[in-house]
Amino acid sequence: MDFTPSEASADLAALTRRIVADKATHDPHGTGGFDAPLWTALGQAGVLDAALPSSLGGGGFGLLEQCAVLTEIGRAVAAVPYLPSITMAASALAEFGTPELVDRWVLPVLRGERVLAVALSGFTAADGLLSGSRSAVAFGAFANGFLVAAGDEVFLVDAAADGVSVRPQQTTDHADACLLELSGVRGTSLGDIGEWLRLRGTAGVCAQQLGIVERSLELTAAYAAERKQFDHVIGGFQAVRQRLADAYVDVEAVRLTSLQAAWQLASDLPAAEAVATAKFWAAEAGHRVAHTTVHVHGGVGIDVDHEVHRYFTAAKRLEFELGGATHQLLALGNLLAPLSHP
Repeated sequence: MDFTPSEASADLAALTRRIVADKATHDPHGTGGFDAPLWTALGQAGVLDAALPSSLGGGGFGLLEQCAVLTEIGRAVAAVPYLPSITMAASALAEFGTPELVDRWVLPVLRGERVLAVALSGFTAADGLLSGSRSAVAFGAFANGFLVAAGDEVFLVDAAADGVSVRPQQTTDHADACLLELSGVRGTSLGDIGEWLRLRGTAGVCAQQLGIVERSLELTAAYAAERKQFDHVIGGFQAVRQRLADAYVDVEAVRLTSLQAAWQLASDLPAAEAVATAKFWAAEAGHRVAHTTVHVHGGVGIDVDHEVHRYFTAAKRLEFELGGATHQLLALGNLLAPLSHP
């Protein structure tokens, strides 16, 4: 594969970076994790629909371009639901939904007017009725609808439907989330697309984690180049240089594995192994880079008012999103087991 970003990916990433830099707001103490004005601005600028089919009025691009956007969102730790709403829900509805569902749910999301959230476990279906609960559903507190999985079958559920309970929750990095409870709710089936949705979502998590660790390393290297101890910049100390060098290797590992996973998915190639590998690195390397960021910054690294605190907590949340490192190793073991027994 060619790891060179396409012109569309580069242009979309640059546009996203400009909008996020101009419009994003951050409350270091965390009063909620949804930046609605930024979400609307991304919709008005065409970022939200650019990587969706041209039949929807989108730019006709796909997952690789979506991952370019997610990396920029990660770099800014921007509180927008691009991953669940666009990469997962809107893409699934565009691929498997009816024109009526697209008109009602996808088009308002592309304009930045609505939010869709995703819950991939915790529910059962009987006679078309959904029951169960899922905690910490990302961006669920402000969601207008949910894609929920019961086994491998995925359903679209209106947040305003009878039997739906949405209770806001706050995660460790103050991101928006909810406790979603369903009691005999009738949803609209999109078919057995649970694995399709999970793989796509995991690739998106890896792309967003790439942006977080990439920017974390930049901030840490810049700090090490100016912070002095004993009349010497700390970046000149061997131990600090080694931590930064290790972090660089980790960031590049996340970059290469996440790109490979997204490319295989976008090319309709078998991708389960590549996605599990990418998520292992996003979790394991993300953990190490996050801790390097805090350690090199010293006392200010644990100050919740400091910029790097947002990167640390965001990296820790994404470390476990859709499965941590141990989960991915078990998944890889199951995927590779048949190859060891011809």
